[in-house]
Amino acid sequence: MILQDVAPWAGLIGALLVFLWFDLHFFARGREPDFKEAAWWSVGWLLLSLAAALVVWALEGGEDAVLYTTVYLIERSLSLDNLFVFLLLFAYFGVPYEHRGRLLTWGIVAALVLRGLFILLGIALLEQFHFVIYILGAALLVLAYRIFAGVDENVDPDKNLLVRLVRRVWPVTSKFHGGSWFVKEEGSARRQATPLFLCLAAIVFADIAFAIDSIPAAFAITRDPFLIWMGNVFALLGLRALFVLVEGLIRRFRYLDETIAVVLGLVGVKLLIEDWVHVGPVASLALIAVLFTIGIVASLIADSKDPDAEAKREERARRTEETKASG
Repeated sequence: MILQDVAPWAGLIGALLVFLWFDLHFFARGREPDFKEAAWWSVGWLLLSLAAALVVWALEGGEDAVLYTTVYLIERSLSLDNLFVFLLLFAYFGVPYEHRGRLLTWGIVAALVLRGLFILLGIALLEQFHFVIYILGAALLVLAYRIFAGVDENVDPDKNLLVRLVRRVWPVTSKFHGGSWFVKEEGSARRQATPLFLCLAAIVFADIAFAIDSIPAAFAITRDPFLIWMGNVFALLGLRALFVLVEGLIRRFRYLDETIAVVLGLVGVKLLIEDWVHVGPVASLALIAVLFTIGIVASLIADSKDPDAEAKREERARRTEETKASG
């Protein structure tokens, strides 16, 4: 698809750079944020993302604003599961907390670049080969089943292709050297990669997998590459604050995975039947909002009826703290 107007893309990229700089320099720089601080920042990013829909409404109309909001909500929900993979990688490589924010920022940048490429590739494929839409729909149904069934993602860094490639190209140091990606240790003739760079390689590989999973869901809502990428931009902004909240959210929202699975299944079916049944953007947004509301209410009701709910939350919290301490 030929982009006829470069100005919106330039404006979005410029805004993205400003927001990333702001987040990196003002959110808990060099220290561990508390839950309350992360909650306020997350609310701020949410309000900013919803305000972006008003800008789209003013420039392009109400339908595009609804499409953007729907894509944003889907991508934001998927980012919750993505953060768990990052948490496991940080623990595996033993990344000190003061370097995690920087790694997350680079992970966000890599994710946005990769998703932009997947969006453009997907649009080109759909324009040339319409049957690809059915492949994407089927892929979403498979992903929905895997999430609903609780199939764990393989995040073993030792099996990560990029990590293995890095180890083939560069020798790797056994310890961190501040925030350096590469160092030249005394007595070594070659530059060596640090565990920090290995972790970055693992995060980039995870970003590729996430892009393959998430972009088809956006195609079920719209084929406009700008709206899809804009939804991804705002879904990934503030990921550092959301990272702090994820553990608490999961302990309180026991049916999160099941809810995400149902939403993905819904958009997969929407892709498969779109040649025969048209579902408008407002209806899609309303249905997704209803499904998340049902998931939240069901979680609250289940907790209220489960006499062991508090004990289970404490046990999950204890395991999470042990994981963080090991990192």
